[in-house]
Amino acid sequence: MNRSTRARTLTGTALALATAMALTACGGNDDASSDAEPKKQTKSGEAAAVENPVVASYDGGLYVIDGETLKLAKTIELPGFNRVNPAGDEDHVVISTDTGFRVFDAARQEFTDAEFKGAKPGHVVRHGGKTALFTDGTGEVNVLDPAELAGGKRPETRSYTSAEPHHGVAIELADGELVTTLGTEEKRTGALVLDKGDKEIARSEDCPGVHGEAAAKDEVVGLGCEDGVLLYKDGRFTKVDAPGDYARTGNQAGSDASPILLGDYKTDPEAELERPTRISLIDTRTAKMKLVDLGTSYSFRSLARGPHGEALVLGTNGVLHVIDPETGKVEKKIDAVGDWTEPLDWQQPRPTLFVRDHTAYVSDPGKRQLHSFDLESGEKRKSVTLPKGTNELSGTVAGH
Repeated sequence: MNRSTRARTLTGTALALATAMALTACGGNDDASSDAEPKKQTKSGEAAAVENPVVASYDGGLYVIDGETLKLAKTIELPGFNRVNPAGDEDHVVISTDTGFRVFDAARQEFTDAEFKGAKPGHVVRHGGKTALFTDGTGEVNVLDPAELAGGKRPETRSYTSAEPHHGVAIELADGELVTTLGTEEKRTGALVLDKGDKEIARSEDCPGVHGEAAAKDEVVGLGCEDGVLLYKDGRFTKVDAPGDYARTGNQAGSDASPILLGDYKTDPEAELERPTRISLIDTRTAKMKLVDLGTSYSFRSLARGPHGEALVLGTNGVLHVIDPETGKVEKKIDAVGDWTEPLDWQQPRPTLFVRDHTAYVSDPGKRQLHSFDLESGEKRKSVTLPKGTNELSGTVAGH
């Protein structure tokens, strides 16, 4: 072999080795890629949309998580205390920020141009294909069609401004009636109803400390009071009295599949933080309240409903209780997380329950973990450990 032939041979060998190394770097091998599955790509080269995303807040931002695999899809930096709510479609969530409500495309992991500015953004309520936003600092209500969020712009809304700013809530019914709370910054007293032309058609001021809402089967709306629950049904208000003089039911969860509302139940007006062990079940057919003692306390982030109307409560003993709302019987206990204690500050993290279809998601911020469970079998589906412990937990939810 002469010198020129040997040089050509070495050059060819080097090119072959370089090509092999390049292919290995692009494709990887089975062992190297097993822990880090590459993101699917769209035709434009952008990361594909996350399927059934779950969104969790942490101190300083948001985590976007694949709802099936629980893989962390993206981290979004966002300072401040941020709250997370379903927007009412398959792609978006509503983030309550320091400046107001911002619409976040969770599927594509980016904020849209839709924003509703205002001090103290509060409750976000989905019902009958509409989503109502209540801004506490201004008393403004904005009702939107979540289907119109797809364009990325702020949609047209039905707007109403309360007589006084207060920590309130609103819900629009299928016939266009708007149920919204009455109150001031110092005192909340009840609710009123506007027809689709914004004319007042009903009012009740028999709900001291009104807080929170839930809708049951046949569009019966329940509002929590400090002495029971105020129902709006068939065009008029009805009061469900609690057994005692003071009994606050400020957090409720409803289901279109059940005429019974699930609520918390607190009886000590002087407590810095009451840790109740009883829940309330409010039958909207009879306007009666039943109390069930679970033998464990829970927090306002512990209540949810299952796909068949099951009442779900995550206890501080770490157990997810699946309850028949008709009988009050605990039908299933799912060991979800370890024992935990509710913090005094409501903004501080604690295990949180979010339910979508047949899957229950439970966060464990102390261990930086998130778990998913099958509600039918009670079996754990997936778990993930995140970079930081989470606070609020929500996701995309269509309809309701």
